[in-house]
Amino acid sequence: MKRREGETLPMLGWREWLALPDLGIARIKAKVDSGARSSALHVATLETLAGERVRFSLRPLQNSERVQWCEAAMVDRRWVTDSGGHRELRPFIRTGIELGGQRWDAELSLSARRDGMRFRMLLGRTALAGRFAIDPAASFVQGRRSARGTAGKGQA
Repeated sequence: MKRREGETLPMLGWREWLALPDLGIARIKAKVDSGARSSALHVATLETLAGERVRFSLRPLQNSERVQWCEAAMVDRRWVTDSGGHRELRPFIRTGIELGGQRWDAELSLSARRDGMRFRMLLGRTALAGRFAIDPAASFVQGRRSARGTAGKGQA
């Protein structure tokens, strides 16, 4: 995505609420991580199905017991190195992301090794490139309550 000269990109904080509508996830808190090349979604369970599909469960809201099951086409398997230097062969899916009034498709790796992490999702630089600028001192610049914009910015 190429921007025009002088065009200002919308701003994100270091964490934001977003939606993954193709997976039926209306809101999930993501860490905006320009240091991570790819985006990752934490899953509790992961099953490989026939026809290069995956089925997985996750808890979109960290302190909720609500489990959501999703199914998607697997587009690839790639080695991913986490911030601790551990390598893992992960499945990748392609799905829509809604954030800051924009919707686009991006690839997400499915990771079952994020139990100790504070965020169910990492939004990496490949998905962000050319779409947003990041203020690492800010949080929830695009709103706190809803990824789809039903609440005003800054509301708790």
